[in-house]
Amino acid sequence: MWTIAVVDDERQVLKGMRKIIPWQELNAKPAGEAADGEEGFKLILEQQPDIVITDIYMPVKNGLDMIEELRREQYDGKIIILSGYADFEYARQAMRLNVDDYLSKPVTVQTLKDVLGKAIGALKQEREKVLQADERQRKLRLYEPIAQQERLKALVTGSAGFGGASWPDDAADIAKRQYRVAAVEIVRSERFDGMKPADWHLFRFAVANIASELASELRLDVQPVELYGQQMVLLLRFPQDVPNDDSRRLAVQFARRLIRAAEDYLRIRIQIGIGAMKGLAKDIAESTEEAFLSLHAKLCVPDEAFPIFIYKRNEDAKGRKISELRPIRHYHEIAQALGTLQQDMAAEAVERLTALLLDWPELTAAELQRVAREVWTICKYTLHGTGHGLEEAFPAEGIERELTGLVLPLQFREWALDKIASVCARFSRSDNLKHKTAVDFMVRYVHEHYAVDLRLADLAEKVYISRNYLSNIFRDATGETFNDYVTKVRIEKAKSLLAEGRLMVYEIAERVGYKNVPYFTTLFKKHTGRNPTDFVKI
Repeated sequence: MWTIAVVDDERQVLKGMRKIIPWQELNAKPAGEAADGEEGFKLILEQQPDIVITDIYMPVKNGLDMIEELRREQYDGKIIILSGYADFEYARQAMRLNVDDYLSKPVTVQTLKDVLGKAIGALKQEREKVLQADERQRKLRLYEPIAQQERLKALVTGSAGFGGASWPDDAADIAKRQYRVAAVEIVRSERFDGMKPADWHLFRFAVANIASELASELRLDVQPVELYGQQMVLLLRFPQDVPNDDSRRLAVQFARRLIRAAEDYLRIRIQIGIGAMKGLAKDIAESTEEAFLSLHAKLCVPDEAFPIFIYKRNEDAKGRKISELRPIRHYHEIAQALGTLQQDMAAEAVERLTALLLDWPELTAAELQRVAREVWTICKYTLHGTGHGLEEAFPAEGIERELTGLVLPLQFREWALDKIASVCARFSRSDNLKHKTAVDFMVRYVHEHYAVDLRLADLAEKVYISRNYLSNIFRDATGETFNDYVTKVRIEKAKSLLAEGRLMVYEIAERVGYKNVPYFTTLFKKHTGRNPTDFVKI
């Protein structure tokens, strides 16, 4: 409801305004009256009405002086002058003070109604612009963590170049640091057999949360980035003046703590490979490759008690660097495409990997078979995460025989394309497996978009399944409703943000998708048994 204040030294005018203003029609109410400019100034600052109707000639302080003081106090409401004097100088001053209309007494009911309606229309447009700007800012704040995660994923896998329009304001900060990448792999055990996709995503989410909490405790700058299957990477960022040996020591210390915490709190085993220090952001993907190379080769162990492997440059007898095959980017592309059964995209990624192998002058049969074995392993892990098991259709013994027969890159190409086609055909023609893919898409979508408004109806449109049917499919696959799962993911993320101690509770509530802070607090206490503020203190 709009509010209107009237300032005039004539009682009859004040009384008349009360009667002739069509309050109900304008959806307005009185904000008060004043008999001179001084009273009016105090009234308007206190009540902050949307519209002020004021005379010019008044005792104590005239209307123009009052308006000038109000503008100095940043009052931005609409002001309408109603005066018995039609003086050009007054009109000129009124324009300078950003007065919205200038009426002469006496004024007709229709004229007053039209002028007030015009002022209210302008107020509505201004409010709408403010609301739209606020909404844009809110969405930017909410989407920023999601966009940041995608930028980091592109950075660590080498799937996007550094610099140019694709990099936001933090590009300057990125350029001032040094980097190491730690590749984290969760060691499969019987505990993972039969695990539902939603539970598997939560395990990876939990490892990332522990990594963030440890980084905060050790005062390290660490960014978790989820990749595929049991694998994720941690981007460790150091100031430019940190020596290489110190960054290596800090990375190993962090890795030890993470391995111990994963075993203590999650009862899972992880192993970690650590890449070399890089001074430029564009070289981060190289550190990722090195981290996985060290993880696969399992060489240079700084501590036998922990499965931590440090990258060491491959050199010949004269100390010259020997080139290394680095296919991690292509693995990531294949896994991304196969996870959603997009055969064409997966095939294109295989073609790019084959081109890399064809250009490799020192490629041996053993190296080629290792690449093929890693591609198949990643395919298994990726599809297992979506609820698709490959063991029954593709027995391990048969796959191993096929792998040992690969000696040329083009043989690898034919083998990989055939397997991708078989996998996509097998899982695409089954409605049940199609539903599992839809559930996996929903789970991944929740983890990537938990900060925004999530509605089951919107996801139903994306996977072309009715809302009610999709709700039943999700509940059958995960054992919980879609809304309950969204809440679980948001609360886990909130716990991680609280542990970092960088944001206020209301900011965290907004970051995880809740505009209503009391409602967020209630949900948090329901799921954790503690208030968010109490959680911070622990």
